[in-house]
Amino acid sequence: MSLTTKDKEVVKAFWAKVSSKAGDIGSDALSRMLVVYPQTKIYFNHWKDLSPGSEPVVKHGKAVMGGVAEAVKKIDDLTAGLLNLSELHAFTLRVDPANFKILSHNILVVMASLFPQDFTPEVHVAMDKFLMALARALSEKYR
Repeated sequence: MSLTTKDKEVVKAFWAKVSSKAGDIGSDALSRMLVVYPQTKIYFNHWKDLSPGSEPVVKHGKAVMGGVAEAVKKIDDLTAGLLNLSELHAFTLRVDPANFKILSHNILVVMASLFPQDFTPEVHVAMDKFLMALARALSEKYR
């Protein structure tokens, strides 16, 4: 599923509305992922506290959403734009790329819960396609 010009416009407009809450979105999404999908905790076993809202979860949630913000800026060429992040996750962190889809799902859930009026079906489709494209771009170096 590729992003259409309309999808890209919708993503950019929605991101402009929600970006001020990016840290909260990331923290909540990561917290949900660690609780609902406990197998993902393996990548964070060096953290002392994996509980929702803990300092490392909040900090990494902000970092994740910083990556999403970067992806929105580079929406026209995610693969090239996210090459460094792809290399980091593939070669250094060795994260199973299936986890990108899990986290993307949780980001959608949090966005829908925090912005119910703005998270229309059109926004849902565009954001889902965007986050899946982002996950594919991050998985590029695994091939």
